[in-house]
Amino acid sequence: MAGGVNRIPILDLSPEIEELWDDLMAAITRVLRSGQFILGPEVEAFEREVAEYLGVKHAIGLNSGTDALVIGLRALGVGPGDEVITTPFTFFATAEAISLVGATPVFVDIDPKTFNIDPNLIPAAITPRTKAILPVHLYGRPAEMDAILAIAEEHGLKVLEDCAQAFGAAYQGKKVGTLGHAGAFSFFPSKNLGAYGDGGLLVTNDDGVAELARMLRAHGSRRKYFNEMVGYNSRLDALQAAILRVKLPHVDRWNEKRRQVAERYNQLLAGTPGLVLPEVFEGHVFHQYTVRILGGKRDRVQQALAEAGIGTVVYYPVPLHRLPAYGYPQGVFPEAEKMSAEVLSLPIGPLLATSLIDRVARNLMVDVTRSV
Repeated sequence: MAGGVNRIPILDLSPEIEELWDDLMAAITRVLRSGQFILGPEVEAFEREVAEYLGVKHAIGLNSGTDALVIGLRALGVGPGDEVITTPFTFFATAEAISLVGATPVFVDIDPKTFNIDPNLIPAAITPRTKAILPVHLYGRPAEMDAILAIAEEHGLKVLEDCAQAFGAAYQGKKVGTLGHAGAFSFFPSKNLGAYGDGGLLVTNDDGVAELARMLRAHGSRRKYFNEMVGYNSRLDALQAAILRVKLPHVDRWNEKRRQVAERYNQLLAGTPGLVLPEVFEGHVFHQYTVRILGGKRDRVQQALAEAGIGTVVYYPVPLHRLPAYGYPQGVFPEAEKMSAEVLSLPIGPLLATSLIDRVARNLMVDVTRSV
């Protein structure tokens, strides 16, 4: 990188922290003085507030988004010998959670226009062992839930939504996570609603699922020392809950600003040869702004942007079925493999300055159109 060039990271949390500093310090101080650090009133208050925001009956605070998937699957009755249909184009935790409960992930290819699981391909993957469908709302774009839910209902399957990248996203007016039987969220710091450490959430309208999830997060017990099943130590801590309570009221405003950033990128980049832009619409919350770079140029373009001080990330360079953990042969899910070679996520955030957006777009247009 040339000397004196200011770097643009893929995500910068410092403006958000500065904006909320006084409220964050007050919340942290409140928890420290309370002496209550694991579950307790702060977590209970966050669970009530986030359930009201999402429009769901139960919200169970957990240690991470991965735990939310694992506990969600178990609470829905998924276990050894079962199969769960999901996408191969997502973070490893989605399939990992299925494997951790003893079930088998069954991958279905994606729709290249949405990056999400292609509902048209799901029926062919259903077998007598299929227990559930686990769609992912990738990059903050809701999956095609009407079609997925219709298939699930027809075949008597459970639906657990992976909402790790989609807090606040909506599908036909309903928040994601509330459409299926349960929804799993991550509060990893980079998420649209992020903690300042690990955190997760499982939501459901089913009383039985909620009760099981609360037991599973506390070593399989309703009462301490009276363990009814083997569970986990997966409790959202009070400091993270307090931080999330400060940030929750700002989520809708931040998500709208993310859409505005995406709109500006699209305006600036429109018509660039060899570049495919994401669709911007109400309900998409743009956890990532991800373009496709055609013609085998993606890695070269990423390197050129890095040299100009612009941070980018490839989500994801290897589809799940090609990872050593699963080891499918090449070509089984061609769209996922194609996307892994083309996608590039650009800097985005609700407080990303217009001048920085413009700089990223200018550099990208030059690098994409430059001859190999």
